[in-house]
Amino acid sequence: MANLPPQNPPGGAPPGGAPPGGPLKPMVKQKPASMAVYKRMLRKEIKRRHVEHEANFLNITAMLDMMTIILVFLLKSMSSSSASLPQSADLTMPKSVLTTEASQEGVAVLISRSQIVVDDNTVCAVPTDATHGVEAKYKRSGPTDLYIVPLANALQSWRERDRQVRLATGKDPSASEAIVIADSGTPYRLLVEVLFTLGQSEFAKFHLMVLQSSKK
Repeated sequence: MANLPPQNPPGGAPPGGAPPGGPLKPMVKQKPASMAVYKRMLRKEIKRRHVEHEANFLNITAMLDMMTIILVFLLKSMSSSSASLPQSADLTMPKSVLTTEASQEGVAVLISRSQIVVDDNTVCAVPTDATHGVEAKYKRSGPTDLYIVPLANALQSWRERDRQVRLATGKDPSASEAIVIADSGTPYRLLVEVLFTLGQSEFAKFHLMVLQSSKK
């Protein structure tokens, strides 16, 4: 019987238990990195992970601009809109024969048979006999004066708001307009007092509101 050469054990290990590829080499212990190297690597990693800053908050500048535009629009609408006036025994509108559209820009000054109203706020009472205008207690210097103090106070408050609106909309801020809504039986003296007070309050243009008569 022939002698066979020695075979390697399972796993391919050479005789004598030596590992494949020769004997194991001892592990070389690495030196710790210096502080300079550590800082350099840290800066490199921070730079690699750095991203451009993005705004993660709400930008309200555009919203404020929009709110300002809306506010100006609302103020302008309030100043230019005329109220729907129901007919009553206390206020009968005169008739008009004109066919053109009436202006709707300005503060509404209502003169009824019992009171004067500015922008839906009553400012003073109208006496039963108004041939001499309102009572002397409402005037600046006696019964012969044309200046109605409570009416002027209400007009000046409205005038200041309208001046701001005109500045914002590019219109002439030096004067405002008024829509006078008077009863058809309003005495001339009372109407003159209201118009005089409007002029003294920097209202340079007046519109007398009337009803369009029916065509025959």
